[in-house]
This record gives sequence, C-alpha cells and structure tokens, in this order.
Amino acid sequence: MSLPEVHLIGGTRPEAVKLAPVAVAMREQGLVEPVLLASGQHPAMVVQALAAFDLTPDVTLTVERTTGSQAELLTEMIRKLEELWDRRPPAAVIVQGDTTTSLAGALAAFWRRIPVVHLEAGLRSGDLDSPFPEEANRKLVAQVAALHLAPTPLAATNLLDENVPGDGVMVIGNTVVDATLAVAGRKLPFENAAVAASRAGSTNRLVLVTAHRRESWGEPLERILKAVRHLVAKYQDIEVILPSHPNPAVRAQVEAGLAGVERVTVTDPLPYPDLSRLLSEAYLVLTDSGGIQEEAPSFGVPALVLRDVTERVESLHAGCAKLVGSDTDLIVTEASALLDDRALRDAMTAGGNPYGDGLAALRTAQATAALLGLAPAPAAMPALVTGVTR
Repeated sequence: MSLPEVHLIGGTRPEAVKLAPVAVAMREQGLVEPVLLASGQHPAMVVQALAAFDLTPDVTLTVERTTGSQAELLTEMIRKLEELWDRRPPAAVIVQGDTTTSLAGALAAFWRRIPVVHLEAGLRSGDLDSPFPEEANRKLVAQVAALHLAPTPLAATNLLDENVPGDGVMVIGNTVVDATLAVAGRKLPFENAAVAASRAGSTNRLVLVTAHRRESWGEPLERILKAVRHLVAKYQDIEVILPSHPNPAVRAQVEAGLAGVERVTVTDPLPYPDLSRLLSEAYLVLTDSGGIQEEAPSFGVPALVLRDVTERVESLHAGCAKLVGSDTDLIVTEASALLDDRALRDAMTAGGNPYGDGLAALRTAQATAALLGLAPAPAAMPALVTGVTR
C-alpha cells in the first residue's frame, strides 16, 4: 500500500535548503511519501541546493515567462500546479517562507481543499514595503494555511496576534539550522575555485559579505561597497568574500566598486556547501540575507544586518545581530568595534541561537503526519537553544 504523498514546493535556493532536511526526515519516518516539487522560479538554483543533500527534484514545473513580472510568474505556477494536481493530488502541501512560489503553492492547494503547511510561518517586519513583496506574501499565506510551523516563539505570537487559531500554530525552530549544521559539518572541499584559492593556507580573518535583496541594489549597494573598501584598507589581517547577485547590472556594480582592492574575492552565487563552510569559518558577516541571520549564530558568528528593518528580530533581541542599514560610516564603526575586540565579538553570540536546535525538520515531519492523522503531534522546540561554537 502506497504512502500518502506530501508535496514540498520550492522555487528558490533558500526554499530548497530549508525543505531538504524535511524531505530527509519524512523518508526516515516512513509515514508519508515526500515529493520535492521545483516550481520553476529558479530551477537551476533549486537543483544545485538540493544536490548538497544528495537530493534531486521529484517533479519540476516548466514555467513559461515572457514579461518577467511577479503576476506572470504567479499565474503560470498556479496553472502548472493545477495540471499536476489534476493527475497527482497530494494529501498535503508544504510551502516555505514568503516567495512567489510559496504564495502560488498555498493558493493553488487551498482552492483544491488540500491542507497547506506553512514552514517558517509568522515572520513579520510590520512594513509591507520592506521586504517587498515578501511581507505581503507571508501574510497572505497565513490566511489559507491549516498548519503554521513557526521558527520561534515571537513568530508564533505574531500569528496569534493576527487571530490565527492557536491549535494550528506550533514552534518548531528553523530547518535552515538543521541544514547548515549538517552540510558545514562535512567540511567538503570548496567547489568554487576562487574561494578555494582565497582560503588555501590563509590566516586572515574572514569577513563574509552578501547584499542580494532588491532594496539593496543601486545607491545602498554603493555605500556598502564603500564600507568594504574602508574596512579592507583599515585592517590588513582581514579578507572579504562577496558572492554577488547574478543580475548583470548588480554584478557590474560590485566589480566596479571593488576593482583592484586587495584581499577581496567576488564570486558568482556559491554552492550551498561552500557558503555553509565559509559561514562556519567567518569572523564576521555583513548581510541582508534572512537565512544567514538565522544560520550565523549556530557557528558563533555575529551578523551586521545591511537593512533598515528585519523580520528576524529574534537575532536582535538575542544580541547576535545588529541593524546597520547601508550607512557607510555606521557599517565601518560597528564592524571595527568587533574587529578590534574579540571578546566583544564573541559576546554577541554567547546567548546561543534563537532559531533552532537542529531538530526542526523532525518536528515538521511529525507535525505534518499528525495533521493527516498518522502520528501524535511533536513537542514544541525549547524556548532557548545553546549555539554551536568553534
């Protein structure tokens, strides 16, 4: 007798990374059959991310795009999901986070009365314009989800404040912690040749920099690059690795802004094992990435967040991250304080990681099985998790 299928829908690399441990946990549990479904949003990056876990998509949607608009992407994905689920209806659907893929999967499933499980539910910045359109996406998904798997108690509180029924909300941690601990722990050789050359035999302190969000492009990015130039000139014992966004205009701006600067390596988007290993070896991270804000505390690495607001406020409350926006002087000042004082740097992450204990995927698998009446519900994640330091 075949197991009920649960479709895990991902269209971006972060989604694939956070869904992969869930698929592994479901297969080990043996109560449902996980089906990894690539939505067609960023198909190559999904394949690359899943490969880090020795996984491949079970189904890949072919999405035709001409205008490149969000509206076109949303409608095309919904149309393709409708075609798939006409012939292969799942028992439940898991969507992750706040992308256009998440919204498309949630709406298409809801309209067919398929239970929607929202992984990483409850994140809120309180500003519909930042991040855009993600803040609206996750609020919309919350309206149709049957099960809300919140990464932290604060995220769960956000949902309860919006009158989401409490019996459908569970705090499980964030599966990105499961993913990064598993992958970084393997200490795989760097796939990217430029990164491998930069790190070979290096005794310099590593500063990892990422600035991928659309709101960082243009003038904000220019100010961030200026701060990087100042820091490299000021500290002769640091090196910077900056994986650039693949957008040609953004890559051109990064390369122009850092041309000729010593001890700076600009790369294409990195394979997930490379990024996880770099994060585990970093002294400091400058980032606008939500995922890196969640991963860094597990390795005892503080993050200076290159945004004016963040929905990952737990890291601010725990002290393991600080908001610096794109203000050049503020970035340099805060980074310098941490580069000048190792004790101050270490103190930022001494409280541990508020985002997980490495068991979120197991809780997700069991909670989904419980939703389908196949298992008891798991216990929630403990309120405070001690970080893994080097």
